[in-house]
Amino acid sequence: MTEMVLRFAGEYAAQSDKTVSVDNKNNWKCAIAEAAFMTGLERNAQVVNMASYAPLFAHVDGWQWTPDMIWVDNLRIYGTPNYYVQKLYSLNKGTHVLSMTQNNQALTGQDGLFASASLDKNTNEVILKFVNTSKQDISREINLEGVKKTEKTGKVWTMQSNDPEVVNSLNNPVQLSPKESAIALSGKNKFALTVAPGSFTVLRIKTL
Repeated sequence: MTEMVLRFAGEYAAQSDKTVSVDNKNNWKCAIAEAAFMTGLERNAQVVNMASYAPLFAHVDGWQWTPDMIWVDNLRIYGTPNYYVQKLYSLNKGTHVLSMTQNNQALTGQDGLFASASLDKNTNEVILKFVNTSKQDISREINLEGVKKTEKTGKVWTMQSNDPEVVNSLNNPVQLSPKESAIALSGKNKFALTVAPGSFTVLRIKTL
């Protein structure tokens, strides 16, 4: 009988103040740190089979600890920036891990840039994720090695803020949430990309 080993990375959440502090916030500083961390989970998907953010839910008037991914009162609910990071990852998983390198090295924080890549064989789409933790635009030429042609537009989802302390709330539930747009492509396997400072960006590119 073949033994199956499943490796579970959990439970995790970035702390804005310190562990178990009542002053921890679900701010963008924490959410973008988690986005960067999760590029590592994706790059090592052959080792990390499952992962989980925690805690999940909390009531604004009666909670045991913070941060928490989703907050409620008796009538309303909102997702934190951390929630939207998790959502973008869950909807853009891919089926096969691809390597993404710069100068033959994985992008693991060089100049503040973290990245991962995957292929969704069900849709023939390359999925690229970039986390720019720096305070400057980062521009790169992307070379999809092994791809001959792509569609001339791709889908992009971006979360970005220059304020690392920004949070969502019951009164402003989507203050920081993904914005969908399109990117013009040449139809070939190379294109230029600029990633905004303090941002998490997901691209889906259809290959032909």
